[in-house]
Amino acid sequence: MTYSFTKDQATVVDRETSSSGTPASVERVVRLLRQSIERGRPWQEALLEAMERWTLPSEMANGVLQQYLIRGEAFDWLLLARRLALEVDGLIPAGERRSKLQTGHFIFEFPPEELRRLLGVTKYRAYLNYWYGVTVEQGLQLAVRSEVRKERVSLGLSTRARVSDTVFGRIYGQTRSELLAEFRLVALDDEALDSPDNELKAFTYWLFKLRLHKSDPSRVASDTRKALEWLSSKLGTLPSIAAEDLSVYLASHRA
Repeated sequence: MTYSFTKDQATVVDRETSSSGTPASVERVVRLLRQSIERGRPWQEALLEAMERWTLPSEMANGVLQQYLIRGEAFDWLLLARRLALEVDGLIPAGERRSKLQTGHFIFEFPPEELRRLLGVTKYRAYLNYWYGVTVEQGLQLAVRSEVRKERVSLGLSTRARVSDTVFGRIYGQTRSELLAEFRLVALDDEALDSPDNELKAFTYWLFKLRLHKSDPSRVASDTRKALEWLSSKLGTLPSIAAEDLSVYLASHRA
């Protein structure tokens, strides 16, 4: 039995397996991806279409739990893109694999309407959740960290000191350790968080939602734009979704 990739299935096992033990839905996605690229479809488009067909929010791969849907809402699209790319090794040029796939830069090339068409409405929405809730939220933390370090330099203080509590206090009103303890109580039964990487992403997404509900709309928009500016300065460019109406997206998540 296969399940749709929706926010209601945070961890799902596909019980239809092939003789190799691989879920049948996975084999179908990989087969169609390979055929699409071999027939001349640009690998970027073929990969996004394969992600639209993908039905497992998580899977065990090489003994590691790969969590593609974080907290049932945020789609870690790059994790899945890299996983699928391994299945078509040799069909993606090595140079493009390094410059576009490993960095995720290839997705910058698609306008929002094209991404929405290729990923489908459900995954596109979950993709936006990951972008704002994980990537941009981490950008905000790093932007504020940079501000704090500059302040310390101006005061003649060491830049080697840990500043996490100061950073988190400014953004969320509590220390990182306090917030992490609260998050772990909320997510106590989530086995996916046994992985440090999965926990960090889920914690970041939880912080994003906390910020939306605790801060007034103008502060939320200001902080988010600060994060986008920081990311733009580091990346040199931003995904086309950064040009979408930020206020509409944020408002829809405050309901």
